Amino acid sequence: PHAERQAVLLERILKTTSKCTEMIIELNQCMEEIIRANASVKTAADLSTKYRKNVQYNLEATKRLKRVGTPEDGEAI
Repeated sequence: PHAERQAVLLERILKTTSKCTEMIIELNQCMEEIIRANASVKTAADLSTKYRKNVQYNLEATKRLKRVGTPEDGEAI
């Protein structure tokens, strides 16, 4: 009876792990779909980030130029 019980338990474990494996494979496929679908969003986000950094750099450079080009003590340029 002990061996039979062990066999039944092992069979249940195998079925459960098999179902779990199937679910993990399905989950991986869904994740791959999501990643593919979000690729354009990631590209847009990267472009937006680069644009923001460029704007920030240009604003800082413009401020530096204005400081260098401003007259001091009422001098004319």
